[in-house]
Amino acid sequence: MPVGFLHMESLRTFLSGTQRFAVAVPLVLRIVIGGVMTYHGYQKFDDGIEGAEMFFETVDAPAASVTAPLVAVVDLVAGIALILGAATRLAAIALGGVLVGALILVKTDIGVIGSMGEMPGAELDLALLAGLVVLVILGPGPVSVDRAAGIEPRSGLESPGVEPSHGVTSRS
Repeated sequence: MPVGFLHMESLRTFLSGTQRFAVAVPLVLRIVIGGVMTYHGYQKFDDGIEGAEMFFETVDAPAASVTAPLVAVVDLVAGIALILGAATRLAAIALGGVLVGALILVKTDIGVIGSMGEMPGAELDLALLAGLVVLVILGPGPVSVDRAAGIEPRSGLESPGVEPSHGVTSRS
């Protein structure tokens, strides 16, 4: 039966074909999220860490003179680690902690979507956090330092029909 201009079978065929790209999901997430977080860390240093400290003080961050440089280092180092796929799960957890802190200290008063011309709302932080949760669960993927170093085992995403701990299963 047609659904709009597509037939259900055509839609099923198309969607089942996209499964082969599942192994790229961690790589894409790592590059995008790692790039955003690395830039945020770099920006804190480039603009002067004193400015970040002043901002942290205005949002009542604890020990702003320590927290601001620490967040900048975590953003920068963990962001780069994420891009490379090095200590991916640890980097994702560290960056997730930074984002949770930002959500609590900065974004609760602004809401999910900020007003036009003001500071952005929590939408980016929430989207980044969701991607980090996916990386903690899935791991770095096949194209990563973690995989090359033997730190991360193959995942079930890499071989459809093969479950990592149970061997070959039937394909549906």
